[in-house]
Amino acid sequence: MSDVVTPNGVTALAAALGSRSVVLVGMMGAGKSSIGRRLAGRMEIPFVDADIEIEKAAGMSIAEIFSAHGEAYFRAGEARVIVRLLDGGPQVLATGGGAFMNPETRAAIRTKGISVWLRATLEVLNRRIKRRGDRPLLKDSDPVETLRRLIEQRYPVYAEADLTVESREVPHETIVDEILTGLHSHFQSRDNQNSDAGGAAS
Repeated sequence: MSDVVTPNGVTALAAALGSRSVVLVGMMGAGKSSIGRRLAGRMEIPFVDADIEIEKAAGMSIAEIFSAHGEAYFRAGEARVIVRLLDGGPQVLATGGGAFMNPETRAAIRTKGISVWLRATLEVLNRRIKRRGDRPLLKDSDPVETLRRLIEQRYPVYAEADLTVESREVPHETIVDEILTGLHSHFQSRDNQNSDAGGAAS
């Protein structure tokens, strides 16, 4: 993905989105929020963080929701919020690490968005997450082992995303460029498929 999409190309990408969202999926620490804000700025569309919207809807932090009601309650609310947010496109939507694991949420994203998996290694994630202490799923005696287990569970599902971009220790703009290039290729491929289908039907 070495080709950088030009400003005119970015404008065309935003137009090609229509009412859909670019949905960032991946593990905690993959950079969905920080990269998502920059991506939205480049595409000149809104950025929305699903976790922040969940906290607004609940009137409490995610850590408080987990503590008071448990993970199942949180996941049900998360699914409802994301389905609602998907109706607000075009936008860049950053989702929580477990959101894409919900089959109904994945189906809604497939219908109303283009999913981008920000894939990162265990080492990269662990290094980033150590800087923060607000991750409810990692509040145990061995957060690295918990992280490894979550990776094993989630990465095969994340792999269903439309695009995969490696999140690593490079400038965020590099990752944004790679996402834009991937989106450009995605739309080109879809347009080619549509023209082929039209030719076959004529």
